[in-house]
Amino acid sequence: MQEMLPIRKIIHIDMDAFYASVEQLDNPDLRGKPLAVGGSSVRGVVAAASYEARKFGVRSAMSGAMARKLCPDLIFVRTNFDRYREVSKQIRKIFLEYTDLVEPLSLDEAYLDVTVNKIGNPSASMIAQEIRNRIKEVTGLNASAGISVNKFVAKIASDINKPNGQKTIGPEEVEPFLETLDVKKFYGVGKVTKEKMYRLGIFTGKDLKGKSLEFLEDHFGKSGGFYYNVVRGIHNSKVKPTRTQKSLAAEHTFSENISSEIFMLERLEEIATEVENRLSAKKLAGKTVTLKIKYRDFTIQTRSRTLAEFISLKQPIMTVVKELLFQEKMKESVRLLGISISHLNNEKSVKTDILKESIDVQLKLEF
Repeated sequence: MQEMLPIRKIIHIDMDAFYASVEQLDNPDLRGKPLAVGGSSVRGVVAAASYEARKFGVRSAMSGAMARKLCPDLIFVRTNFDRYREVSKQIRKIFLEYTDLVEPLSLDEAYLDVTVNKIGNPSASMIAQEIRNRIKEVTGLNASAGISVNKFVAKIASDINKPNGQKTIGPEEVEPFLETLDVKKFYGVGKVTKEKMYRLGIFTGKDLKGKSLEFLEDHFGKSGGFYYNVVRGIHNSKVKPTRTQKSLAAEHTFSENISSEIFMLERLEEIATEVENRLSAKKLAGKTVTLKIKYRDFTIQTRSRTLAEFISLKQPIMTVVKELLFQEKMKESVRLLGISISHLNNEKSVKTDILKESIDVQLKLEF
């Protein structure tokens, strides 16, 4: 472990099968049954799956057709993001009863720094249990939690005793714990990186720890330094209450493949209108316009252009989108189109005074 660093107490709360659980909460007839949110159409994608559905191998991001094949009795329901946001706000309010240092990652998960907390409890484990109880009491939903000295380990820990459980990895346990893990369990190690590590003989945290910094940087570039540190329990990223949105996007999957660029422009007009509305709602504008194209064979292509000025209205967005669309010939028919705006006008250095760094001392309290 790195010396002379403050021991922070970080909780990662992750709601259990959030979208599906909300649907089962609101409709008792769905409880105990395999359920998928979204994905009911031929071209649909599963947004979330209940634990009953997961037993059959149904997972989020899976096509609806594949999910149905794995689980013939699967029940599909449409997404209801207004409802999910409503419940998420209730959960966020509970977090703020314990600390102002809450960093949301999505509607259903967040980091909390409880090193200094509003209830004066030195035990992060007890706080996590209390928060999970409060979530159950207020919303009727289950949450899991991971508790440790940094965000990286806390996030890994939250998955260990799912659903409806928690896991604490204390300061002295961090390195031994990470050494035993398969590298695919490391947050940030995706399928491609996992396969590359396996080819290099890196299967566990212990294997990863045995590689030099030079070796890891040679094979993984800048990420090599990250892997070198985190396997030693070094991850100094703070819980940031304000997360700056870096892009805004909208996309649409078509019921039938499109090959005509005229039809594509019609659909892109609709998508651009949605992007304009979202930018307006958040009072944002951006300089980079990206056109996303997913072809019949599921390959994805992106085309981008960065402007000198910020834009937020449909027409200037479409002017760029048209240029990008005709930039090169389509290689085959298209199943999805999307538009995203990045380099937003909120991308300034967010320097939140995190309790004036009131925890810049070595803390040795109950974990």
